[in-house]
Amino acid sequence: MAATGGAGRPEKRRAITRAATAVFGREGYARASMDAIAAEAGVSKRTVYNHFADKETLFLSVALQNSAELTERIAELMAKYLDRVVEPRQDLIDFAVERARAVLSAAEHGALGRAIRAEVANIPADVLAAWLEAGPVASQRELAARFEALAGRGLLAVEDAGLAAEQFTLLTFHGIAERSFWGALPIADEEVERVATVGVDAFLRIHGPSAPSPRARG
Repeated sequence: MAATGGAGRPEKRRAITRAATAVFGREGYARASMDAIAAEAGVSKRTVYNHFADKETLFLSVALQNSAELTERIAELMAKYLDRVVEPRQDLIDFAVERARAVLSAAEHGALGRAIRAEVANIPADVLAAWLEAGPVASQRELAARFEALAGRGLLAVEDAGLAAEQFTLLTFHGIAERSFWGALPIADEEVERVATVGVDAFLRIHGPSAPSPRARG
């Protein structure tokens, strides 16, 4: 657990978390050391341990902080584009484009995400579960709630909102994320827009208001 109290400690803690974000993103979880994080932060290793009990606690702290920041940004985009939908196709495209831009431009989040995906077998299960819940799972749950609301207004044909949210992400974002290695390589904005547009059109063929129900298709 982090130590509390003491003048200047919040600033030291922020310096440590910034340094840890950089080191974990650069070195990965297994290779990163508390010595390297202390050196990056410009503090002693004892100071790092005064704030964080161990490497697992520190990694969890920075992973959750980065996930929460990006999740909040995506929630803002959902509120902007999906809470007051006027033209479903265009609003969905605009949201898909802006979400992709937000994720691809979040350099620290991308580096941590790449480290987590590369070393999933080395990361404690409870840390991995907490990171997923704070980030990808939370965003998908919020997106599912928006799709359920849109279905209630007759703007989408959705029976399983969670599945629809997963399909939307796969169609409009996942390919861009994989091709860019989650922000490590640049992707032209025109390509982001193309993938979003093609993906939304495919999504609406499945879940548009005139789409046949799954029972009818069966």
